[in-house]
Amino acid sequence: QVRLMESGGGLVQVGSSLRLTCTTPGRIFSSAVMAWFRQAPGKEREFVGLRRWNTGRTNYADSVKGRFTISTDNPTSMYLQMNNLKPEDTAIYYCARGTQYSMISSDYTYWGQGTQVTVSS
Repeated sequence: QVRLMESGGGLVQVGSSLRLTCTTPGRIFSSAVMAWFRQAPGKEREFVGLRRWNTGRTNYADSVKGRFTISTDNPTSMYLQMNNLKPEDTAIYYCARGTQYSMISSDYTYWGQGTQVTVSS
């Protein structure tokens, strides 16, 4: 069982930045697709962004394009840099690992427990 772990969430004000980290217990396979999803209270889990590990190709939800960036600097971690945060970004953020270049949560096999991001106005 692969367990992912998110960290870096917190309470921030509108317009602030946060960087979330997703850590895996071992090296991320080059064929993997790593993704971020989020879930706000009373809402469905939604896609935020993804990265194909071997090519670095990324894709983002329209709601975060230009503000959020997925990156990495080592084989076991992925980051989500979130800038110009808005109240509607408030949610629990999850990282996930799969093999398909997909924006559908059910296509991902491994998940973390999530980290809370709250943006106050």
